[in-house]
Amino acid sequence: MTTATACAKCILLGEHAVVYDRPALAVPVSSLRVTATLESNNTPVLELVADDLGETILVTPDILARSAQALVVIVRETLHALGQPLFGGRLVISSKIPIASGLGSGAAISTAIVRVITTHLGLTLSTDHINQLVYKTETLYHGTPSGIDNTVIAFEKPVYFKRGMPLELLSIHNPFTLLIADTGVAASTRVSVGHVRELHDANPALSETRMDAVAALVERARTAIESGESSALGTAMDENHALLQQLEVSSPELDRLVTAARSAGALGAKLSGGGMGGNMIALVTPEQASSVAAALRQAGAVRVIETTVSGS
Repeated sequence: MTTATACAKCILLGEHAVVYDRPALAVPVSSLRVTATLESNNTPVLELVADDLGETILVTPDILARSAQALVVIVRETLHALGQPLFGGRLVISSKIPIASGLGSGAAISTAIVRVITTHLGLTLSTDHINQLVYKTETLYHGTPSGIDNTVIAFEKPVYFKRGMPLELLSIHNPFTLLIADTGVAASTRVSVGHVRELHDANPALSETRMDAVAALVERARTAIESGESSALGTAMDENHALLQQLEVSSPELDRLVTAARSAGALGAKLSGGGMGGNMIALVTPEQASSVAAALRQAGAVRVIETTVSGS
């Protein structure tokens, strides 16, 4: 039996604007992971079992060739990249990452599948190649994804990302602590991206001005991270949330958690990901973490995850 894992991710700043070719900052959430296990057998069928989705797919050569289901597509793309035929076995996917919450569950599942098949067959793919394969399935989940989820998750490093540009790893001057709070409201990235697209098409000049403002905040935040200025990073996060509200992708639940975090002493707080539900993030000192987490739970968060972001 072979096992492989992949982490979650969260966007620090720049979501939505990144779709319009502006930069974004994103970090891995290594404490939340997908695990894929694979065991070969003598049957001609690969059984895909997604525990958290309550889904089982029996993959035959015919289904492998024609299916547009994301789990089958990533198996097909992986085998094609490796130059290998379909083999019989049982591949089980188990995830600790909440679905439809902006934490990259789809990209993490795909990454874990690529890794477990590659390792099981005793072959290798570069991280960049894995990243490219996972992006193909991201289009099935999200329509026109930015590519940031698959990039952060495949490399499991904090990144400065701009679509079409070479990947830049972030230099972290001082590790910093984030709390990730789940509203409990499922959110579709495809829907929120589509809504922002409608706003952009209705008033391109205003939309572009807002995207430029987000890009400027991303640059400020990058400087703050690389120089260890936590307060400046927090301020940039607060301002980014205000712009996301103008893009109409926040929600009462997100705004309530953001307000609760700030009132409890967080250095900054904002929604993270597509919005319209899902998660928000709060920048805190290690000493503040427990009290801010308690305030978030009191304000309605169904779960609060603490993670430390470092350059390692």
